Amino acid sequence: MPTADDPQLPAGYLPRIHRAQVTAVRQLTPGLVRVTLGGPDLTDYPTTGIGDEYVRLFFPDTPDSEPRLPHVTDRGWEWDEGVEPAAMRVYTVRHHRAGEVDLDFVVHEGGIAAAWAQQVAVGQVVGLNAPYGLYDPPAGTTRQVLVADEPALPAALRIAEATADRVATTLLLEVRGSEHQLQARVPDGAAVEHVWLRGSGNGHSPSHLVEALRRTEVTDTTYVWVASETRENRAARRYLRHDLGLPGDRYKCVGYWTERAEEWRERYDALGPDFSERLDALWADETRDTEEIVDEVQRLYEAVGL
Repeated sequence: MPTADDPQLPAGYLPRIHRAQVTAVRQLTPGLVRVTLGGPDLTDYPTTGIGDEYVRLFFPDTPDSEPRLPHVTDRGWEWDEGVEPAAMRVYTVRHHRAGEVDLDFVVHEGGIAAAWAQQVAVGQVVGLNAPYGLYDPPAGTTRQVLVADEPALPAALRIAEATADRVATTLLLEVRGSEHQLQARVPDGAAVEHVWLRGSGNGHSPSHLVEALRRTEVTDTTYVWVASETRENRAARRYLRHDLGLPGDRYKCVGYWTERAEEWRERYDALGPDFSERLDALWADETRDTEEIVDEVQRLYEAVGL
């Protein structure tokens, strides 16, 4: 949760949960819906300027009701005593304009956010926290490889559009079919390559993202950004970190969604508090390198079949 002194946010901005109204809805592809959020409480809504900046959406119990919104604290947010927390999901910002943002939703069966996006209408309200970005290529990067499936497609495209005039860019994109393709709109002359994996992954068939990544040239001045299904993301990170031996600042791997998420959650909960406490202790260990901690966390997940 961004705080008042977060260097990514404008000076003077005080983070809060914004009341965001749906002002427009547009179908981009058969599987992707763009929702524009605006309204009086977004007049000062900030941007980090980072292409994969993400936000948390707080959903109402019913589409036309008001969402319950928490209060921002130094460590995140909290709810008034006796208030049931609202359902919350994480999404990336596709576009930011003064007082307005676009969020793109993959439409599918199941899931709170997907169900909301299937019926979304102008005038409905959600809560929206301040954004935070992860994309962070090191100095000296001459080429970037942006790897994404459909849920991560909006972030990959926005990164390319913001940076491809400065760094050669390969977009490695996994979609259900050609009708789901969207291309980055970059300045004339920008060095951008779109590589499409059609009919692959996205919960409909086995993913071939990691296989395609293995066929992609990666040099010591390449930055690799991977956003995908959680287990596929682990495999991509393992390849980049352990097979190629890239230093931690040369890649960013982010799990955007989990296939059969409800089943995953049931198995996680069945492991009991000892497992979650062990994970918490790892993340809290300030004496260890972050990438080493991630290695250990991922080994724990895989050891229990998660």
